[in-house]
Amino acid sequence: MWLLAAFILVPLIEIGLFIQVGGWLGLWPTLAIVVLTAIIGTWLVRAQGRMALDDLRNSFERMSNPGEPLAHGAMILFSGALLLTPGFFTDAVGFALLAPPVRRAVMVWVRKRVKVQEFRMGPQQPGPGQDPRRTPPGRPQRPGQGDVIDGEFTEVPPGKSPNHPGSGWTKH
Repeated sequence: MWLLAAFILVPLIEIGLFIQVGGWLGLWPTLAIVVLTAIIGTWLVRAQGRMALDDLRNSFERMSNPGEPLAHGAMILFSGALLLTPGFFTDAVGFALLAPPVRRAVMVWVRKRVKVQEFRMGPQQPGPGQDPRRTPPGRPQRPGQGDVIDGEFTEVPPGKSPNHPGSGWTKH
């Protein structure tokens, strides 16, 4: 229902704003403002997107939760779509989402309304009152399918460093 209201109200607001601003400034200055906001918005989205990508890389390097950098990146992407959409209302919302304090406020608002049921990272440990021999749900127990991983290895003599610089995902 909310999505339908947004698809009806946003174009009506934009049309009303175009009429008001166009009557006040004239046709060509109004169109110039729309094009200029799209150009400035694109430049700002690229800069903010680079910073969000750096934050995401840093969270991966620190092995911390990447949820917040991903959410910031999604909001920056959404603001870019709004800024490329012609209109004054969508530009105002798009520019607002490019401001980090506004994105943090949106995150706080979303956190109050979203409840995470369960989040696990790493090897699954049995919880209190669970049988440690029981297979976790979603992982059927088959003969020979325990925690054993078959593989090949080459022993590296001590003092020899790897012959590649590394991917950045591991520390050597």
